[in-house]
Amino acid sequence: MGRQTLNSLAKEFGLSRKRIQRYFSSIPYCNPSLVNLKSPLVLVADATFWGRGYGVIVFRAPDLKRNLWWTEIRTETADSYRQGRQFLLDHNIRPSAVVIDGKPGIAEVFQDVPVQICHFHQIAIVRRYVTKRSKLPAAQQLLSLAETLPNTNENTFQTELAAWYDRWRQFLSQRTFNPDTGRSHFTHKRLRSAYHSLQRHLKCLFTYQRFAELGIPNTTNSLESTFGYLKHLLEVHRGIARPLRYKFICDILTKNSN
Repeated sequence: MGRQTLNSLAKEFGLSRKRIQRYFSSIPYCNPSLVNLKSPLVLVADATFWGRGYGVIVFRAPDLKRNLWWTEIRTETADSYRQGRQFLLDHNIRPSAVVIDGKPGIAEVFQDVPVQICHFHQIAIVRRYVTKRSKLPAAQQLLSLAETLPNTNENTFQTELAAWYDRWRQFLSQRTFNPDTGRSHFTHKRLRSAYHSLQRHLKCLFTYQRFAELGIPNTTNSLESTFGYLKHLLEVHRGIARPLRYKFICDILTKNSN
């Protein structure tokens, strides 16, 4: 904790730097305690990364404010989420519902329980495709519609999304011809992708309203705050070696589970 270094710790405890390094290396990885947990539980599942090629996936029970499972990853894949779900099942913990970020393939891992796509992740997907500074009225309107997700209901949003599509159907169908290849492509590909993302996720954007009795969050904010705290602490020790970094992560995630 804090900005302690190996040298400062060696001086404080009267030990050599090498001995403190050996001590850190001997510390076992922390694991969450899953004893006496009542099942089923609403889960929030998400990943965070430090640069390219290194991150962690975490499963959290927001009602309990406990992290139940995590693992190191290089990329965010459905198989990683499947591994986490199987781990919980092996410990007799079943999800009653799950909140995820909307990446392709992940919802299928939880296809037998209600799935909620995080509203802030969905808005970010649309914003990434159309940008906040787009000069296209169609893009501006679609982003404004997406930003209403946390404050609307399924029927209203579905009606307004359908109305937006009817209004801009011909615009979305415009194609650009490439004389060099003799082929054409959709002129507004990114805008189409933004719309199709909303259309594809529509059935999972208001799960929290359809299953109100389960108390499902509409965002992964419970994990986002954990990730923010974790990254703040790790920023102090940017040069930490990977094995020790993961011990650090495990320790924080475990302490954040009590």
